[in-house]
Amino acid sequence: MATRNYLSIGEILVTLKTEYPDITISKIRFLEGEGLIDPERTPSGYRKFYDEDIKRLRTILKMQRDEYLPLKVIKERLEQKDDESGSGGAKAPEPEPGDDELVTPPTGLHMSVEELSAATGVDRNRIKELESFGILCSHGLNGDQYYDGDDFVVLTIARDFFKYGIEPRHLTMYRHFAEREATFFESIVMPMLRQKNPDARKAAAENLTDLAALSRKLKQALLRSNLRQHLQSP
Repeated sequence: MATRNYLSIGEILVTLKTEYPDITISKIRFLEGEGLIDPERTPSGYRKFYDEDIKRLRTILKMQRDEYLPLKVIKERLEQKDDESGSGGAKAPEPEPGDDELVTPPTGLHMSVEELSAATGVDRNRIKELESFGILCSHGLNGDQYYDGDDFVVLTIARDFFKYGIEPRHLTMYRHFAEREATFFESIVMPMLRQKNPDARKAAAENLTDLAALSRKLKQALLRSNLRQHLQSP
């Protein structure tokens, strides 16, 4: 299955947030409204940011931050650059999205509940409900509560579950299993983690990555086996 080669506006926010902490969904939409960016849209109206769109947005944000340029000047520079490079190349066609790859959470990300809600499209009350069941976990920083990259990834997955009428309370079985599995894997690599040798600790981290991948494959195979009668073509 082909992998999706564009990002949503929420994923753009997460991608750029650590580099440009002041960026918001509203700011991205404002830049689009001012004609500085022009992301493609899906038939349902969702924005699709390809590599060139991301590069252009980064350029705009860098000019604002480092050169304190007004948007009018930035737009003129971008238009001049487009003319010089003979822009107008078509964007890559949209393949079918592929969801088989596990998303690596961005590091250093701090999002308020408002930003997390805007980035994912999940209502604030739903986020708080997920937190009450231990699916999400806000963190404290100088008295302020924030959510990190792991929370963003978990929430985007939970959001897709909601499409099937699944409620936050139903997802607690995944949390319980993840906690038991994490404890089990930790017991396997603990002898290596106790060593002061950096190579041993690196090997332990690699083993945990391999174990997590094997676990995921086994769970998929077992689930498919249990649902085989419903998945087989008539």
